[in-house]
Amino acid sequence: MLPCGDSGILAELETLDQVLALFRALSEPPAGVLDVVPAARTILVTFDPERLELTAVQNWLRSAEPVEAALADGPLVPIEVSYTGPDLAEVAQYLNLTVEQVVELHTSSEWTAAFTGFAPGFAYLVTSHEKLRVPRRNTPRTSIPAGSVALGGEFSAIYPTSSPAGWQLIGHTAAVLWDASKSEAAGSPALITPGARVRFRAV
Repeated sequence: MLPCGDSGILAELETLDQVLALFRALSEPPAGVLDVVPAARTILVTFDPERLELTAVQNWLRSAEPVEAALADGPLVPIEVSYTGPDLAEVAQYLNLTVEQVVELHTSSEWTAAFTGFAPGFAYLVTSHEKLRVPRRNTPRTSIPAGSVALGGEFSAIYPTSSPAGWQLIGHTAAVLWDASKSEAAGSPALITPGARVRFRAV
């Protein structure tokens, strides 16, 4: 655990599975904790130093009992996808599958939002197998449409806005991933938040 100034602490872990298991255990933080932010190998906890001491946050992290994926109960987010992405055939060829088999694997898997980053509303989704693990493109595209559904390494994701993209594009969704006009009372501006479960459906 590494202190980050006087109001943060960074917990370093060895694997993404360890990050997810610990993050699930931190769903009810003590008063004074401001945010819990997972990443690929770390969890950042920020807190109000006038309400909570660093040692108290360290003790909270150390005492947390990791929660395995089988016990996860994050909100379920259904996403409808048109599987017409420009890289779908190439992905199928790389995996030695048919296009239909790639779509079946993508839709039959339950994905979990491990963490967010890159752009507002962009969630890195993981699943329990590596059957859809593909490399990123050798040459990234300079711009792709918002709503593009992609695969890259161990992750799947949806691009919330038009942006550069180096992942393999397999489909498109009309779902709104980021709504900055949403008030705090109405919930998160992000459709998919860390810990959420995602199921894709072909349309």
